[in-house]
Amino acid sequence: MFDLKDRKILVTGASGSIGRAVALAYHKQGAIVALSGRQKEKLEAVAHEMGNTRVHIIPCDLSNDEEVGTLIPRTFETLGGIDTLVNNAGITRDGLTFTMKLPDWQEVLRVNLEVAFRLSQAALKPMLKERFGRVINVASVVGITGNPGQPNYCAAKAGLIGFSKALAKEVASRNITVNCIAPGFISSPMTTSLTEEQQARISATIPGGKMGEPEDIAAAAVYLASTEASYVTGQTIHVNGGMVMI
Repeated sequence: MFDLKDRKILVTGASGSIGRAVALAYHKQGAIVALSGRQKEKLEAVAHEMGNTRVHIIPCDLSNDEEVGTLIPRTFETLGGIDTLVNNAGITRDGLTFTMKLPDWQEVLRVNLEVAFRLSQAALKPMLKERFGRVINVASVVGITGNPGQPNYCAAKAGLIGFSKALAKEVASRNITVNCIAPGFISSPMTTSLTEEQQARISATIPGGKMGEPEDIAAAAVYLASTEASYVTGQTIHVNGGMVMI
């Protein structure tokens, strides 16, 4: 099951903990993977974990409009096609609504939502031609629940879910699916820097009693990219240990 042999997949934010896990999982299932992100050294480390086979590094700073515009064409040229796009990269600029600076609002919406729109739009051209494709957008539980101090991030992730539903309806007849994964609290360098007390307080809010692992998100990403998920579109897969049940 979930054989992704020879699939041509682009993963953005591949140097982060979730992006790395997703890319490694795809590669394990036989895919040809393009790793994108700003930190080339970290991308090279991920490629090394893959044995430097069936993997390509395509650096891109998603805050740079010109680089965003060339990412899909560069991926297509490098891989010889693109049939799966994972919009995983994102940024935060936290602050309360009444003190948030407009540039912090705009930059989070631009990188987390507008860039996903632009990359999806560009990737759809070859997908429509081939009458096959997968777009997987990494949202967040806070796009459903909201979170104080993150109005920009919550708005972007909620917008990503709405965008995915609209796009899914537009392209379903062409055998292209569009879905979201909404992670809850996932172990990462950011969460491991918290004190034991802070981590225990977070875990207490999760029925599963613990934070998730990046591999939990990767498992959902593998499923959504697979042939077995061909009848699943416009959905948000919640991977949060029961913290939020929809």
